[in-house]
Amino acid sequence: MFTSKEGQTIPQVTFRTRQGDQWVDVTTDELFSNKTVVVFSLPGAFTPTCSSSHLPRYNELASVFAAHGVDDILCVSVNDTFVMNAWKADQDADNITFIPDGNGEFTQGMGMLVKKNDLGFGDRSWRYSMLVKNGVVAKMFIENDEPGDPFNVSDADTMLNYIAPDHKLQESVTIFTKPGCPFCAKAKQNLIDKGLQFEEVILGKDATTVSLRAVSGRSTVPQVFIGGKHIGGSEELEAYLG
Repeated sequence: MFTSKEGQTIPQVTFRTRQGDQWVDVTTDELFSNKTVVVFSLPGAFTPTCSSSHLPRYNELASVFAAHGVDDILCVSVNDTFVMNAWKADQDADNITFIPDGNGEFTQGMGMLVKKNDLGFGDRSWRYSMLVKNGVVAKMFIENDEPGDPFNVSDADTMLNYIAPDHKLQESVTIFTKPGCPFCAKAKQNLIDKGLQFEEVILGKDATTVSLRAVSGRSTVPQVFIGGKHIGGSEELEAYLG
């Protein structure tokens, strides 16, 4: 069983980070002092659940967390800084601060270091999240100690529901676009004017025309989806939003 650290001060650790072509030491004091911070920790960069679910949702909801008093969101993993930097770039996760706990010192201090020798990973972090206020753990969500890689309580929605239980999340919005498309620009501006966050899928970079036809039945852009519903193009979006 893993023990919650609620009410305790976080471990004092210095992280070796690579910023550009320079080594920069970052301390836990710099990250947590006089701040409200959400931390989520996971077994490894580029691993399936971490890349498909855990990280993207925190990145997506970063502005919502900020609106409810969270100063920063940290992703901690027992990986070196080069791996963490590459993962951040691959995921376009600019709303998250990536913390390379390469030696596992922070994770060990949190009592969350586990052995993943069966996967060839060595020592890694158990999956958990926590809310930290001025360096003191206010709340922790720790996945159950069971085989595999459980992912049930350390997700972004669970944390947000704890911080802001009355907040109503907007439905997820995705817009398919291509560079230089004036109708795409109009549709995106319409979403921005309505204060709606959206994910942009760019044809030729993130998807192909075949993908667009498969999900929408159309090959023209933009194509907008809201809450799992296909809205259509720019004019249809304008009518939908009123």
